[in-house]
Amino acid sequence: MNVAILGFGTVGSGVYDVLTLNREIITKRTGTELNIKYVLDLREFPGQPVEKVLVHDYNIILNDDDVDIVVEVMGGLKPAYEFTKQALLKGKSVCTSNKELVAKHGAELIEIAREKNCNYLFEASVGGGIPIIRQFIRSITADDIEEINGILNGTTNYMMTRMREEGLAFDEVLKEAQANGYAERNPAADIEGHDACRKIAILTSLAYGKQVDSEDIYTEGITKISDVDVAYASRLKRGIKLLGSSKSENGKVYAMVAPKMVKKDNPLYMVNGVFNAIMIKGNMLDEVMCYGKGAGKLPTASAVVSDVIDVAKHPGTNIPIIWDREKIELGNIEELSHAFFVRVKTDDLIAVQNSLPVDVLIDDVAEGEAGILTKSMKECEFNSAIKNISVLSMIRCEA
Repeated sequence: MNVAILGFGTVGSGVYDVLTLNREIITKRTGTELNIKYVLDLREFPGQPVEKVLVHDYNIILNDDDVDIVVEVMGGLKPAYEFTKQALLKGKSVCTSNKELVAKHGAELIEIAREKNCNYLFEASVGGGIPIIRQFIRSITADDIEEINGILNGTTNYMMTRMREEGLAFDEVLKEAQANGYAERNPAADIEGHDACRKIAILTSLAYGKQVDSEDIYTEGITKISDVDVAYASRLKRGIKLLGSSKSENGKVYAMVAPKMVKKDNPLYMVNGVFNAIMIKGNMLDEVMCYGKGAGKLPTASAVVSDVIDVAKHPGTNIPIIWDREKIELGNIEELSHAFFVRVKTDDLIAVQNSLPVDVLIDDVAEGEAGILTKSMKECEFNSAIKNISVLSMIRCEA
């Protein structure tokens, strides 16, 4: 079977390496040889092996009936959406790591693949090398999914880990993450929560079988988290994690991305550095957690190639994925309940104690202020209670 790779960046070159270096074992597992016929990129790679299959015009790939599988690892929406749709309409299967495209147009592209009896697979779009998408498509199919909770972004998890372990300030760990290649020069997608938001949108869409738009998900990044917040969390025997979560409650689906304080006995507490983890709770299965490297050239490429192998093992067969275009209207997060951690000036402490159901009070971490952990309460109740109080910081808390 012939494969074309769109994009020869970090992931694209990784896919090329996996298909080339593991050719023998892949052939044994698929029963057929996978041949890289084309690699599409605007750049030249003189002297490199990829030069022999390099093309600059997508139409060469699109109009070649011998190309069976297209690997889209370009990222973004343009021209990835157009190229993917054209390939599927031609009956070519597409495997991708493009979370932005999957979150935005996944339902439509799955529908086209179904109609054309080919496949649109996207294991690498969430969790890098963690096989999480397959859990929803094939493994957790007998359960009603009650809740998803996950560390879905390695950059922010690395930063929160370093702040907790070394007591570093936010700006320091961001520079460190950029120096180590974990964060882009413009880190907004990571630190403002957009990356995690797209991933929880994909998982929620798969969990409930209908479209969840990432734009509808309440999203809060880690930019307001300080080393003082981390110090309070340590006193509470908790760690701060940027979590993507969704749940089904009282007939409604709720989703959000926000930093939360996690207890030490929560399995997510021990997920450190660039690692990701996703916990899924089903009504029969109860809880299961998937853990692994959430990014990186070879882990992500390995997940893409796992989809390529899946397609090769099912020629002329559509692998069913339940994800319809009908949109889920998400519930208002004001109805959700959590405990809240707030920092306030000492002068406001009496007013806060009169307004909030206090569970724990800490007044010796930072001069002139105090930290309060509330009992569980609804978002709307909390927002109403602090309306006339100057809150220095607020972080939600996982049970």
